[in-house]
Amino acid sequence: MRCLGPLAVDMTRREFMTLLGGAAAWPMAARAQQMSKMPRIGYFMDRSGPGLFDEAFLVGLRENGYVVGQNIAIEYRWSEGQTEKLPTLVADLVSRKVDVIVTAGAESVKVAKQATATIPIVMTSSQDAVGDGLIVSLARPGGNVTGRSVYAPELTPKRIELLKEIVPGLSRVAALWNVQNAGGVCQLQDAETAGHALDVAIVSLDIHIPDGLDDPMTRAVRAGAGAVLILSDSSTISNRAQIGASARLHHLPTIFANKAYLEGGGLMSYGPDIVDSFRLSATYVAKILKGAKPADLPVEQPTKFELVINLKTAKALGLTVPPALLARADEVIE
Repeated sequence: MRCLGPLAVDMTRREFMTLLGGAAAWPMAARAQQMSKMPRIGYFMDRSGPGLFDEAFLVGLRENGYVVGQNIAIEYRWSEGQTEKLPTLVADLVSRKVDVIVTAGAESVKVAKQATATIPIVMTSSQDAVGDGLIVSLARPGGNVTGRSVYAPELTPKRIELLKEIVPGLSRVAALWNVQNAGGVCQLQDAETAGHALDVAIVSLDIHIPDGLDDPMTRAVRAGAGAVLILSDSSTISNRAQIGASARLHHLPTIFANKAYLEGGGLMSYGPDIVDSFRLSATYVAKILKGAKPADLPVEQPTKFELVINLKTAKALGLTVPPALLARADEVIE
């Protein structure tokens, strides 16, 4: 068991901004000539940026021999949380004929796939890519989409079990999900199935992001929920601090899909490391730039899952974490 410090990757924000700027000190003509010969990544996300995940992607590029401004260029596009902007953002990247598109989340991948059938698309952290109709199969994706999946349906019952361990007598759990996420309904159904098997009623806490973030925890309390299960997508990740803080304010224990969520005051997380998934997705970009076809690159699923417990939040909620549960934790925030 390790104590969790500030979540970070092997790169400071100063380094990140340096990489974004590339070789800013080069003579302008030389820089323009060099940039025109570089492969270009179209990187667009349904959130504001840059942030922790994007730093991890740059680390992954560097591990694969690519340094922004030296032998690769990135064109960034951010939706600022306004999903309706995604088609325009990706259309712009397609018009600029980038060599590969990198994005995250079912809706963003869907929009990219609709915009181009020829430019390779790399998913940094998809959920149910097959169920969402983004790929044919994990082993042979087909088409122009591949990348990494971070969703494992078998983790949902485990998360509910963990909530039951830490919340005595828990019988009703609210499942918070973003209705704008194409895969949200499937995740909710998984939660309902798991809840039925564990004798826990699941309350659907459907929200629109960002407009619906003000009152979901109030709704959870009114519905009699004793805890909240956060169903993961790029929007809930982007708004993790607000979601976690709101749950804590309403004295609701929460469990999230990965430890990056806990910065907002969440109680627990169980799942893969999404920050690391962004880093590893850079390998797909490297392979594609060297000639591999997305259709032939299997979508990788997580093989390691981490349990993280926030003792500060547990104390604030008046909860005592069972010693046996603490002993199983991979990381503890104290």
